[in-house]
Amino acid sequence: MQLLKSRQQVVALLAAGVGGLVILAFLLAGPPRLLAKSESPAFCASCHVMEEQHTAWSHAGAHRRIRCVDCHLPNGGPLGHYFWKSIDGMKDVLVFQSGRVPERITLSSHGAQVVQRNCVRCHEETVSRMGTTRQCWNCHRQLQHRLTGTI
Repeated sequence: MQLLKSRQQVVALLAAGVGGLVILAFLLAGPPRLLAKSESPAFCASCHVMEEQHTAWSHAGAHRRIRCVDCHLPNGGPLGHYFWKSIDGMKDVLVFQSGRVPERITLSSHGAQVVQRNCVRCHEETVSRMGTTRQCWNCHRQLQHRLTGTI
C-alpha cells in the first residue's frame, strides 16, 4: 500500500515537472513575438489602471525611447529579468483581477531597488562622479510618472 502511494507521488511529480517544462517551452518559443509584445509599453498600458503612467512616460523626454521593463525589471541577465517579470506580472494580474488596485500606484521597496540599479547602470559614467546613497528620483522628480513635466 505504501509503495503504491509513493509511486503515485513520483508519477505526480514527474507529470508536474513535464507540464512545467512544456509551459516554459511554450512561453520561450510560443506564439511569435509574444515575449517581445509583453515587454512593450503598449502592453504595460493595456491594463487600464496604468493609463496615467503610460501617458506620463510618453511625455518624459529622453526616457520615452526606452521600455517600461528597462527601468522596472532587473536587467543584469535574462534569468533574473524573466524570473522577476513572471513574479511581478502575476502580482499585477492578481491585484487587477481582485479589484484591489490602489488609487495611487507606487513602487514597492524591491521595485525601488530595481529602478535605482537600472538608473545607475544606464548612467554609470555620470553616477561614477557622485555618490549613490540617494534615490535618483529624489532630485530628478520629473521621472516620477505622476510628476512628469514638473520642475
